Amino acid sequence: MSKAKRTKIEVQGTAIAIVSQDSQDYISLTNMAQKFGDDVLIYSWMRNRNTLEFIGIWEQIHNPDFKGLEFETFKNQAGLNSFSLTPRKWIEATGAIGFQSKAGRYGGGTYAHKDIAFEFGSWLSPEFKLYLIKEFQRLKDDENDRLKLDWNLQRTLAKINYRIHTDAIKETLIPPAITKAQSAHVYANEADLLNVALFGQTAKQWRDAHPDAEGNIRDHAPLEQLVVLTNLESLNAVLIRQGLPQPERLIKLNEIAITQMRTLLADNNIKRLK
Repeated sequence: MSKAKRTKIEVQGTAIAIVSQDSQDYISLTNMAQKFGDDVLIYSWMRNRNTLEFIGIWEQIHNPDFKGLEFETFKNQAGLNSFSLTPRKWIEATGAIGFQSKAGRYGGGTYAHKDIAFEFGSWLSPEFKLYLIKEFQRLKDDENDRLKLDWNLQRTLAKINYRIHTDAIKETLIPPAITKAQSAHVYANEADLLNVALFGQTAKQWRDAHPDAEGNIRDHAPLEQLVVLTNLESLNAVLIRQGLPQPERLIKLNEIAITQMRTLLADNNIKRLK
């Protein structure tokens, strides 16, 4: 599980906390309720039969471990004056993942998946919900813009390091008075050395496996691999100047690629490169 990222948006003068983890966004219902009262509003909303059916169906769609029998028990009790339900009780009884109950003075309270939070927003105020969605979408657009900027920066760095890399090849591996075709072959050979070290295959092997894809293997690399590629190009330039044979460089670069990818992805199911 990746580390959670915390951000805030402001909706009609109220700061709303958002926790993002594993590509899922959870919005603070506690902050939302504070604009109109306190946490009692959350409990009142959850007692509503329509609310209960909504969050139950959401869990059935998104949560394979959801306990349906407990959900049916709650649903049968909904509408009774004695019926009460809190997020923590809902989570503990049904194994729900749509809510999170966080302790702590800072960042604590009740959070819900954005789908559920928007539904709570409708119950509080349709106008508030619309502004909530607007500010949430603005946040996501800003994050996407920053991600594109980071990706383009890594592409630029990769190009700069590629020049350093090819200069090292030219000065060390390419003898004088050879043909352009021979020179190009050496360059391609060294480029594929990095491809094998990082991607586990040559450029041709990737093209053969993806005949309909546009661009090359590096054009389809995620940001993490582009970061490692940038590092490998610089390291390979150093190893070339040190006179290390290509087979030994491949082993060393592959080990470095594996280590750096594990670090960047926090050991999330990294496939060992061979």
